[in-house]
Amino acid sequence: MTKKNICKIVLSALLLTGCSANTAPASSASASTEAYKNTNLDAGIFDTTYAYQEAPKTDESAEHYQSSLTALKEYSDLYDIYNNYDGINNLKTINDNAGIQPVKVDQKIIDMLKLAKQFYVYSDGEFDITMGAVLKIWHTYRENGITLNEQGQNGPIPSQEELDAVKTESGWDKVIIDEDASTVYITDAAVSLDVGGIAKGYATEQVAADLEKQNISGGYVNVGRNIRLLGAKADGSQWRIGITNPGSSTGESLVALDVDPSYSVVTSGDYERYYTGTDGNRYSHIIDPQTLFPATYYHSVTIIADDSGVADCLSTTLFTMSVADGKKALAAYEAASGKKVSAVWIMDPDKTQNETGKTEGSYFVTYTDDIKDDLIWY
Repeated sequence: MTKKNICKIVLSALLLTGCSANTAPASSASASTEAYKNTNLDAGIFDTTYAYQEAPKTDESAEHYQSSLTALKEYSDLYDIYNNYDGINNLKTINDNAGIQPVKVDQKIIDMLKLAKQFYVYSDGEFDITMGAVLKIWHTYRENGITLNEQGQNGPIPSQEELDAVKTESGWDKVIIDEDASTVYITDAAVSLDVGGIAKGYATEQVAADLEKQNISGGYVNVGRNIRLLGAKADGSQWRIGITNPGSSTGESLVALDVDPSYSVVTSGDYERYYTGTDGNRYSHIIDPQTLFPATYYHSVTIIADDSGVADCLSTTLFTMSVADGKKALAAYEAASGKKVSAVWIMDPDKTQNETGKTEGSYFVTYTDDIKDDLIWY
């Protein structure tokens, strides 16, 4: 996706999340009643954009934004599987040392991996960050395909045989996390980790939680469509979050909902990070662990939860499942955590899976029962 399209999508999301000036009383004597806003389209974090809002604006607002950006960059470097950084043992370091030796890592890596392992259980193995060997093949084809698409050509597609050859190169039984020693060790040299389905959301949640400790009275962080709210709006109204129309080139919303403060809204979609193959079909970045090919159930899955890392895991997980199985995964998480999670699925009308919902434009939208009366249609 080009920076131009990312900019359109970010601006659309910002309009829906209430970027107008906040008229609440200022929290310091020299503070303005307006909101502090900053949208960084080239932040160099998680290969995506970063938008921040804080209201009311205070003398420390710019400092809060900069500290959050610095923290996100640290998480991005730690969770990077493609690049090395001086003085840092990151996910790439772990992968590079697979079958060789344990790697001493920051606790931020261990905590994220522990959450990923929990969701492997909740999803009955559907969410699996140890599938790095398969995902690496698709990453190579996708990057090549995107380049070819930009040149007016379609990109090659990996064969089933090529993917099947590395299918068994995965498994949590090959990953040893030693919290006492602060090490992670992949015992099989053919296995690697890919945390694309959790890292961005997990980092967003940690940074947002730190911001809340600084007495920010309202606002949000938006890390490439991982939206985490930072408390109530000054006028007491709820935040309105739009879910993108998959067919819109400008990021317009198909449906929206009002969301409680401190909640997260995370969307996984097939209209980002995709390429068109030589067969004329679109190949997205979300791989179905059963077929080893990009999942084709939906155009997007949106999760509303009180934790952005949880929402990121679930939006990826449900993208590769039927709606019925997705609801079972939600129930498994809710039973284990005691926390409620909501979901919205957008798909083609011929893929309704006998679910109740609403046809909106060219798409069919279904959702968990708890939010059926809260959706706002465009």
